[in-house]
Amino acid sequence: MRIGNNWDLFLQEEFQKEYYQNLRRFLIEEYRTQTVYPKAEDIYNALRYTDYENVKAVILGQDPYPSPGQAHGLCFSVQEGVPLPPSLVNIFKELHDDLGFPIPKSGNLSKWAQEGVLLLNAVLTVRAGQPGSHRGRGWEIFTRKIIEIVNRKTTPIVFILWGNDAKRSKPLITNPRHLILEGAHPSPLSAWSGFFGKKYFSNANRFLLLNGVEPIDWNLS
Repeated sequence: MRIGNNWDLFLQEEFQKEYYQNLRRFLIEEYRTQTVYPKAEDIYNALRYTDYENVKAVILGQDPYPSPGQAHGLCFSVQEGVPLPPSLVNIFKELHDDLGFPIPKSGNLSKWAQEGVLLLNAVLTVRAGQPGSHRGRGWEIFTRKIIEIVNRKTTPIVFILWGNDAKRSKPLITNPRHLILEGAHPSPLSAWSGFFGKKYFSNANRFLLLNGVEPIDWNLS
């Protein structure tokens, strides 16, 4: 397995571990016999789009969207031309209220990834129509390792944790150089109970600027 950038240096041992080999065998069978999202070549896009050296912020999601045409390896992001999922609508509403940017027409967050935002799901694959169907297969071990690796960075990082699943990763973020921003999950079921009004985007940039790091251009328009 190769990502194609500096992540390979940090994850080469992980790819050899028994749990990952078991996960790999499971995925080969799943992709052979089921409809699985995202496409196999897109599974590691979060790492491919945001090299280890370029990480400025981390947004943690749960698992990929389980509907056709949506997931492409970046948490909360959907492919061009796909209607915006409700959670992403709320993220864009908060972005607008925080920084005043127009609501984007596209839900593709690749620009954020290229700006240094690691858009990482806890579980990187899912069966079509079955949210959470690939939980407990090893992905959580793998993505926890990624968080631990980012936590060791000496440059300041912003971790944005939306919802209880993301907040479970908080104990892994022990480096006092970093900033943790928390809120409710942006889904319609929980967004009004603690997601809106937290100014995640401006607070992230303020922290980066105070620490001598170029801020993130959050504007997707």
